[in-house]
Amino acid sequence: MKKKKFNLGGSITILFEVLVGILLLIDPIEFTSGIIITAGIIMCAVGIWAVITYFRTDAAQAAAGGALLKGMFLLITGIFCIFKSYWFVASFTFLTTLYGMVMLLSGLAKLQDTVDAIRLKRKRPYLVAVSAIISLTCAVIIIFNPFLTAAALWIFIGIALIVKAVVDIMTMIFGRAKDGE
Repeated sequence: MKKKKFNLGGSITILFEVLVGILLLIDPIEFTSGIIITAGIIMCAVGIWAVITYFRTDAAQAAAGGALLKGMFLLITGIFCIFKSYWFVASFTFLTTLYGMVMLLSGLAKLQDTVDAIRLKRKRPYLVAVSAIISLTCAVIIIFNPFLTAAALWIFIGIALIVKAVVDIMTMIFGRAKDGE
């Protein structure tokens, strides 16, 4: 019997999905706003660092690098994110649609994994198929957004992330062995 490899990257992704799903369930608007503010703080820090680096670098080399422009842009964008985070929350319809498209691609990739599992005669290809169906169904719901409020959509996304992560964990644990192992 072959020893199964531990998929660290996949495990981290699944844990991240569960964490984001839970936080979206708790308070989707504040969680989203917090992420935007955090991103703004990081952009400000990187922007300040770029401006400082620009002035500490030789003038000819600094002029070629464009660090002042990049730093000022990041600083201004970061300040906007910090003080106008709810503007992003209000425009999240586009971003949720974009997320739905990413989930659709993930579902299509899992659909291929299902067909590959069947063709390679792996055990339990239905686990990958269930994951593909969940991803594709959630993607379609997210893209077409039948919910009345953005918060309801985000709560659905939170639930979808958790369910998808649980199925992905089951697939990682039980669905990778070949017949005869």
